[in-house]
Amino acid sequence: MTAGQSIKSGIVPETDKKQRLDAALAGFLDDLSRERIKNLITSGNLLIDGTTCTDPASKKCAGKTFALTVPAPIEGPAQPQDIPLDVVFEDDHLIVVNKPAGLVVHPAVGHPDGTLVNALLHHCKGQLSGIGGVTRPGIVHRIDKDTSGLMVAAKTDKAHQGLTALFAAHDIERRYLAICNGRPNPHSATIEGNIGRSNTDRKKMAVVGDDKGKAAVTHYTTKEPLNGATLVECRLETGRTHQVRVHMSHIGYSLIGDPLYGTRRKSLLSGRKDIRFCRQALHAAILGFVHPITGKKLLFNCNFPPDMQELFSKLRV
Repeated sequence: MTAGQSIKSGIVPETDKKQRLDAALAGFLDDLSRERIKNLITSGNLLIDGTTCTDPASKKCAGKTFALTVPAPIEGPAQPQDIPLDVVFEDDHLIVVNKPAGLVVHPAVGHPDGTLVNALLHHCKGQLSGIGGVTRPGIVHRIDKDTSGLMVAAKTDKAHQGLTALFAAHDIERRYLAICNGRPNPHSATIEGNIGRSNTDRKKMAVVGDDKGKAAVTHYTTKEPLNGATLVECRLETGRTHQVRVHMSHIGYSLIGDPLYGTRRKSLLSGRKDIRFCRQALHAAILGFVHPITGKKLLFNCNFPPDMQELFSKLRV
């Protein structure tokens, strides 16, 4: 057996003799998605009663023995880096972290390393089963570099598929705490408006027409009036790029410190020499979902980081 590869064996479940082979094995193996199993079968990595089977749609294998060879996952382009992580929850399938402001989630132009992905590769060394055959954490959602708070990533192919399905179906509880300029009126409301790339500044997103962009829905509610500002909670029904920042700015209450979507009026903080806050005042405070493997309901809550807590305290009326 080649170094790093594994062989998963057993008996093809007989729960439903009309079930496709790849679906039956996906229900039996808890770390491989159906798509990954399908690819392994068509690549000739499956033996049924000692004979190679390359038909993932076969319905004649129930009750027979199988041996599925899983090649060692190949290394992805990102490299592990020893970057400290605030781990909120972790098991064999996924990991939830409290991302600090300033940390980019994924390597990209301008940020080839020093990212959350690099940190997860180091932290999860030897635990990643190979998502799509590649050693990498399964990033299913992102938060901006200068936004802090909760994120979940998959460690196995099957968990990645399950989390992706939850996000696609909007079956994720995501609540952000934001400090915005002014007093939102009404105190609580739902903001609906498609979000797409701005026509005037390609670095920005904007609320666009109903026939453009992607549907976006944000529910906000006032948590506490502050001095010239307001602490609001924003519950996301969808997850578009810069959604909270774009929607709050669109209704006239941009986030304090937001370099892209901030108000053109004199900054609330410009006359406050006692406050040094250099990012958008946005924190992903609550994350909840049903565990894609165990079925257990999970709910996580994390407090403000020190810089946002200081801002909040100094703006209290």
